[in-house]
Amino acid sequence: MTAETTQTSARETRETRETRETREPRNAQDETSRANRQTTVTVRCTGHVRNAVGTHELEYTFEGTRLRDFLEAFFDDYDVEEMLIAETEADATHSGWAPVPDDLPGTWRKNPEGDQTRPFARVCINGRFNEHFAGFETELEDGDRVALIYPFMFCC
Repeated sequence: MTAETTQTSARETRETRETRETREPRNAQDETSRANRQTTVTVRCTGHVRNAVGTHELEYTFEGTRLRDFLEAFFDDYDVEEMLIAETEADATHSGWAPVPDDLPGTWRKNPEGDQTRPFARVCINGRFNEHFAGFETELEDGDRVALIYPFMFCC
C-alpha cells in the first residue's frame, strides 16, 4: 500500500466513524449523566423579578444542563414563575394597540404553550432571547448568564 492509499483509508474510516457517531442516538446512560450533572450559572434579575428575588445578581447551581432544568429548580426556590411563564397562548399574547399584519416579514417561530413567556417578560441566555436558541431545551454551561426580565412599566 502506498502512503496516499493509507491516508485515504484512514480518512474514510474517520469520516465513517464521525457519521456513525452523529447518527446514533444517545443512550439512556448519557441522559442520566446529563440530568445528574450540576451546572452553575449567573442569574441576573430585572424589574419585578429583582424585587421578588431580592437581588439583581446571584450565582445559582442546579441539577441538569438545560434551561428547562434551571427554570424548574429556580422556580422551586423563588416564587417568580407566574410572573415570567405563560401557560396558555392567551397568557403569552398582549392585545397591543397596533394591528398585526397578516403576512409578517421574515421567519416567525413560536414556542409551544407552556414554553413561552408572558407579554413583556423575557428569558435571555448570554444576552440573547432563549427563542433564538432551542427554547427551554437550550443547553447551559457553567458560567453562562441567564437573565430573567420582567420590567417595571409605568403609565401616565
